[in-house]
Amino acid sequence: MQPLSTEPITPDRLIGLYEKNRKKLAANDTAALAEIRTKSFKSFAELGFPTTSLESWRNTDLSESLEKNYRVPLQRPDQVNFHKVFRCNIPHLDTAVIGQLNGWYVSKDVPLMELGNGIIMGSLAEAKKKYPRLVEKYYGRIADYSNDGLTALNTAFAQDGVFIYVPDNVQSPKPVQLINVIQHEESLFLQSRNLIVVGSNSRLSLVHCDDSYNHQASFSNIVTEIHVGENGFLDHYKLQNLNNSSALIGSVYFRLETSASLESHYISLNGGLLRNNIRVLFNGPHGNANIHGIYLMDGKQHVDNNLFIDHAHPDCTSSETFKGILDEHARAVFNGHVLVRRDAVKTDARQKNKNILLTDTARVNSKPFLEIYNDDVKCSHGSTTGQLDTESMFYLRQRGIGEETARMLLMFAFADEIVAKIAIPQLRQRIEDMVKKRLQGELQICEQCVLHCSTPEHPVEFQIDLGRI
Repeated sequence: MQPLSTEPITPDRLIGLYEKNRKKLAANDTAALAEIRTKSFKSFAELGFPTTSLESWRNTDLSESLEKNYRVPLQRPDQVNFHKVFRCNIPHLDTAVIGQLNGWYVSKDVPLMELGNGIIMGSLAEAKKKYPRLVEKYYGRIADYSNDGLTALNTAFAQDGVFIYVPDNVQSPKPVQLINVIQHEESLFLQSRNLIVVGSNSRLSLVHCDDSYNHQASFSNIVTEIHVGENGFLDHYKLQNLNNSSALIGSVYFRLETSASLESHYISLNGGLLRNNIRVLFNGPHGNANIHGIYLMDGKQHVDNNLFIDHAHPDCTSSETFKGILDEHARAVFNGHVLVRRDAVKTDARQKNKNILLTDTARVNSKPFLEIYNDDVKCSHGSTTGQLDTESMFYLRQRGIGEETARMLLMFAFADEIVAKIAIPQLRQRIEDMVKKRLQGELQICEQCVLHCSTPEHPVEFQIDLGRI
């Protein structure tokens, strides 16, 4: 039975809902986790929702999204046909698929899979019960719920999500694909929590898809904590393709230990309001993080990529490259903040944001920012926003390429700098297909998962000779 009717979201409503359902929310918590939940609730009660009066939220207003009538589900959805809902048609892509439906882990076999090499995957709620000490070691230790109202809200309300644990000295035999689906006949206000642990000298490829199957409004507040141990490696992909009535706040907190490496890819193709909070902490020296992003927005869609890279130790390198193409009345925001602390000598940090505006009504607010407290560093940042390059257009037209084809070719080449960095060949090919369809205005929300855009029988047609650029 649902505890509350459908109505707009306010802090007072959520505070009342929490107090009424405190025991249900904390049903799987240990004493230590319950204390974190209580502290985070107090933080949310003080902080509330972020507003445009905050510098980091100046250009992203949540008020309209929060005014819609939402149901706040506090129980697991009914059993679903896993293979029907969580299917992904990528030829030859072999992944371990994990499903989430409306914020809850959905199992095709068992709630928690324990593989022979020590890898654990499945329900975070179940992991709290079966591996409480392991979860306690990381949960709420990486994400900052004391200064971020939405992270505090998530920590107070989240009941389930995905738990992935790769022990020391283990390489995951195949990529893990987390498919997060929103599908309901009512508008939902969702809190989902994920915890990913990659041990020392271990490797994991993680493909995280956010998708909606219908056009019902939703507001998703997802927090993911990711720990990468000493000399560990994570290849991370975040793919977003939701309907225009959806708001998604995705906060990912990465903690990198000594000599750990991160490759992270953000690909935003659709969504009413998308906000990616990306936080990277170098928790030891000699770490490396490369974060790449591409966003293709049109209509009245809004995307906000907010990055904070904390160089807290010496000899670490970071690179952020985000590129966007905006059409019609779309809006994009890029805030890149790199902090180089006093003892973080030999830091090499670079950030870049480039945008193409296809109309006079599209807008971008870009603010790359460096905060440096020592002199022994190599740091750079830059931002450009403009129309398609007229010289390149002229060059292509002179070689007999039509105007529309030339425009498409330049846009694809612009986006492909990011897409080409995808290390999984089958995934890269499918994302190329999706980008082509998106640039042709054909791609709306997918009928199945975020990657279900083409089949061998009906491949994406893109009549451009990429060799001519």
